[in-house]
Amino acid sequence: MITRNGKITFEASMPSFEEIKGINSTASCILDQATGDFVALALIKSFKFKSPLMEEHFNENYMESSLFPKATFKGKILNFDAKKVAAAKTTFDLEGDLTIHGVTKKIKTKINVTPSSGKIMATVSFDITPQDYGIAIPNLVKDKIAKNIETTINFTLEPQ
Repeated sequence: MITRNGKITFEASMPSFEEIKGINSTASCILDQATGDFVALALIKSFKFKSPLMEEHFNENYMESSLFPKATFKGKILNFDAKKVAAAKTTFDLEGDLTIHGVTKKIKTKINVTPSSGKIMATVSFDITPQDYGIAIPNLVKDKIAKNIETTINFTLEPQ
């Protein structure tokens, strides 16, 4: 199953400061229902913000998107069972390698998988710490950006 218009949202806002929220609606994902293999790719420059200046800073100063143009996840939905998914919303463990800013880290989280008219809705939430991925936050703004960035992924996967 596949999508090319998955949605990834991250929230790095701190109370009393300007909202820091990026949305990418063009992420790709492939799910192999036979094996549970789950692979996703997002182009960094496809994240959109309220402010063009914030988008520019995100791409040039933090993510260095000309050097590191994409983020990827390569992993597996553990004990994936397409029959369970066909019947009702099911939660599975998701493990794999997340690569951001040229740094790869293993992550473990939960994935909710829901059937929907022959498609599968997949939702994942996890936190990212910028320092873990070599993303430097200048002292001038470090108190305005969350230390743990809430990341949510929503994919509607269709048969290929």
